[in-house]
Amino acid sequence: MVVAFNVTGNEQGDWAVLSVTGELDLVTSPVLRQRVHDVVAEGRHSLVLDLSDVYFCDSSGVGVLIASRRLIRSCQGDLRLILPAQGAADGSHVNRVLGALGVRRLFEVHPDLDSATDEEAGPLSA
Repeated sequence: MVVAFNVTGNEQGDWAVLSVTGELDLVTSPVLRQRVHDVVAEGRHSLVLDLSDVYFCDSSGVGVLIASRRLIRSCQGDLRLILPAQGAADGSHVNRVLGALGVRRLFEVHPDLDSATDEEAGPLSA
């Protein structure tokens, strides 16, 4: 089975949204890194990464997420992740990987796009 990797962008209010599909690994993570840099270069400092449809994430993918957090924070911006409890077929793989590595607490995690872009909604607990 070949899973295509894709990053699509749109906007929701003041938020730039990048939706990621497929496997986030050594081969594909540079694509996401570049897209995040492009968003910041455009002057957008409020970013949502929708990782609902990521089926696999390795250490290079986690590295891109941490680097993205660092970049957005250096611009006094906000980074939010969408990591639903059920997603990518049998549960959020990225959620499990971040939890296992002990870095999930670094991110503001939401279950869906509406929650991630709502200033009143609180993140899911770590």
